[in-house]
Amino acid sequence: MRYMATYDLMEWMRTTGQWWGATAAAFGSYPAVAALPNPWFQWLTAWGEVAERSFARMVAKPDWGIPSVVGEDGRDHVVSVEKVVERPFGDLIHFAVQGRAPKARRMLLVAPMSGHYATLLRSTVVSLLPDAEVYVTDWHNARDIPVSSGKFDVEDYTLYLVEFMRALGPDINVIAVCQPAPLTLAATAYLAELDPQAQPQTLTLIGGPIDPDVAATEVTDFGRRVTMGQLEELAIQRVGAKYKGVGRMVYPGLLQLSGFISMNAETHSKAFTDQIATVMKGEAGDHDRHNKFYDEYLAVMDMTAEFYLSTVERIFKNREIARNAFTVKGHRVDIGKITDVAIKTVEGSKDDITAPGQCAAALPLCTGVPDEMKTGYIEIGAGHYGIFAGRSWREHIRPLVIEFIDQNTGANAAQARKERSVKPRKKTKLKAV
Repeated sequence: MRYMATYDLMEWMRTTGQWWGATAAAFGSYPAVAALPNPWFQWLTAWGEVAERSFARMVAKPDWGIPSVVGEDGRDHVVSVEKVVERPFGDLIHFAVQGRAPKARRMLLVAPMSGHYATLLRSTVVSLLPDAEVYVTDWHNARDIPVSSGKFDVEDYTLYLVEFMRALGPDINVIAVCQPAPLTLAATAYLAELDPQAQPQTLTLIGGPIDPDVAATEVTDFGRRVTMGQLEELAIQRVGAKYKGVGRMVYPGLLQLSGFISMNAETHSKAFTDQIATVMKGEAGDHDRHNKFYDEYLAVMDMTAEFYLSTVERIFKNREIARNAFTVKGHRVDIGKITDVAIKTVEGSKDDITAPGQCAAALPLCTGVPDEMKTGYIEIGAGHYGIFAGRSWREHIRPLVIEFIDQNTGANAAQARKERSVKPRKKTKLKAV
């Protein structure tokens, strides 16, 4: 399957589906057709509208859609997205709230690179903006990155996080959501050993596979069943001629989406059938519950082949983070070197992607961190999505995370504010870079 023709075939199928949807919707909009008392034409029109929107969404990066936030003064303050660090495979962005004094709490949300854009954390960002300066890792779609930009694997990902943390200073509070939790832990340990003045003051790991073998899920079972050769043959393709990354080896977003949907095919089928009925009744809207969810869910991005394959091999199969045997550019990262960073893990009791125990495995690895600076939390009844963006996050987890950050704000914050007020911090050259 490692051919551009296969990649282009998937794009052809998507485009064809979008075209059929647009055609059906246009056909049903003719006055002569509308005059016919046959409900089949109404169904065809509704199907066309739903299909066209769904297929079009698969190649569109969602907008953050955060126009403003209410300040302590009761006024709406405009929110703008600013790039702090620009890199080929991802940027560090800041949600700047205009007309508001900078908040003392500074948070870095490390977004997953697992098929969806960083906008998957939109509701998380919205919930944190009133109380903090929020930064996010905005990963790029691999299909849009020229081959000349080089490779990007788990080691490169880790070094990106190192660079982002160094740019933000030691008073930053890092929150890693799902997939990046193991690599964020590694990046923190990397800084703790090679540039301790740049390590964050707190690290919160939410639903991440630190040790996938602690509790089995469908994800971990798949990793065990499939060999790396089979995975490379079945999942990897070359970007087609339509995009800037033509020729780059990737795990295509459309292929990932087919896997996502197949895991809950019956649920998704019912959701789209119900939406067609809703459109027929004239009750659908651009921002109704269905469109709000699927506009984000269907928007997928390609991952570089080397990142996907190295994640499966090194994080899931070889368990390099769980065994404290992860290396970056030949340098072994010792998680035990972390001594001054407070660490919190968050899990959901009904998480079927990263089962309880997988993320909490980070705590015993951090042998250098005092017990009073380590804490784990399990949200009873919460699934994977709920622990960072759902009701559980809003009502229980978010307050606990903010409380954890405030309890561990110390000398780092004072040092960072002093350095920013005088001049940029002199960056120590990292040995392994």
